Amino acid sequence: MSSALAEELRAAVGATQLLTDASVVASFESDWTGRFRGRARCVVRPADTAEVAAVMAAAARAKVPVCVQGGNTGLVGGSVPVGGAILLSTARLTALEPVEVVSGQVTVGAGVTLAALQRHVRAEGYDFGVDFAARDSATLGGLVATNAGGERVLRYGTTRAQVLGIEAVLADGSIISRLGGLPKDNTGYDTMSLLTGSEGTLGILTRLRLRLVPLLTERAVALVAVDDVAAALSLVRTVRNRLPSLEAAELFFADGLALVRARTGLSAPFAEAYPAYLVLECAGRADPTDELLEALAGSEAVRDATVAADPRGRHLLWSYREAHTESINSAGVPVKLDVAVPLTALAETVAALPATITAACPTARPILFGHLNEGNLHVNVLNATSEAEAVTDAVLRLIAAHGGSISAEHGVGRAKRAWLGLSRSPQEIAMMRAVKRGLDPEGLLNPGVLLDSA
Repeated sequence: MSSALAEELRAAVGATQLLTDASVVASFESDWTGRFRGRARCVVRPADTAEVAAVMAAAARAKVPVCVQGGNTGLVGGSVPVGGAILLSTARLTALEPVEVVSGQVTVGAGVTLAALQRHVRAEGYDFGVDFAARDSATLGGLVATNAGGERVLRYGTTRAQVLGIEAVLADGSIISRLGGLPKDNTGYDTMSLLTGSEGTLGILTRLRLRLVPLLTERAVALVAVDDVAAALSLVRTVRNRLPSLEAAELFFADGLALVRARTGLSAPFAEAYPAYLVLECAGRADPTDELLEALAGSEAVRDATVAADPRGRHLLWSYREAHTESINSAGVPVKLDVAVPLTALAETVAALPATITAACPTARPILFGHLNEGNLHVNVLNATSEAEAVTDAVLRLIAAHGGSISAEHGVGRAKRAWLGLSRSPQEIAMMRAVKRGLDPEGLLNPGVLLDSA
């Protein structure tokens, strides 16, 4: 790094927030799974939008790329630096402004974790419509940049549906700020939606205006055993039709349960083992337990079930699903693929996946789980790192053949860039390239993420 650039960065963020020691920088150069690694020339930790803008302006003058990293919980290599880029960490962008009680909105820094946001807004009788297991590490900037989904999409939609305003720094260091939070504003292109899901390739998110939802304190969780995916879909359709309070419907299978139990020591949930399982959660102003029990009793798909309304019991039932990720990672470095298919093709796709994966890598051990209502499968493949590309290619082509998407909620990143054409037409990709060139003509922001440099 040139001394001139180093001096500009030091002036922008302060000497203590420019990290150049190789041993310190190394902690930012790999993702949490250990599968993706890169190289950064330095790490900068700005404290506000003005400092981010100063960093980006200095990088633009020097024509040095900038990679953005929040909680680094992504699974597609999108937050790992490449090519000696400046690594910009959003860890210090943690402002939490007061909840606007009348409108049900709040403005937060991009480095605020999901768990911190939840604590902040719940104190005022509100909640946030997105939730998932990585809540203690994942940051709001990352959620918006990848349009994260999670466990509550069934009721509240993806992160995009929660965004009412964005402040961001563009590739030349200029700032755009739309934080008014107007639910209706028909004044041209929707810049907020454009930046949401852009994976840091069009601008660096610094502050976010978020829509909040009512805090529903009365909850009931059911763990339900079923025979197969078709039965699970039938059950969810029945419960959704009867219970507007349904908030989550999470699917996993016997092999995943066995891995979780071996890792965590959890006891078997039922006296008998079953092929597939669902975690269902309902939330409302009044206790939904009886309604949930009645809905389950009315479905022939239920082989066995247990329901909990107390916090400890709910947490235990959720553990069978939420402990999947840590249990899989403890068994090795997995190839992790986040995909979605139409519900009409879900059962057929799940049935075809094991043979498809084994054909690409005979030693592979697939573990599946996901968000059932959205047809969103998390395909985790152990013992396959040496054949990661072949496994990825086989799985993504199968998904595309069933009319699905190669990325449901984690983004494309660098890991799936080569397969973007399976989900987007040449015309759409050309349009995306035109937008990228218009906002970042030098290709400085997150190079190699989402689109290649061509």
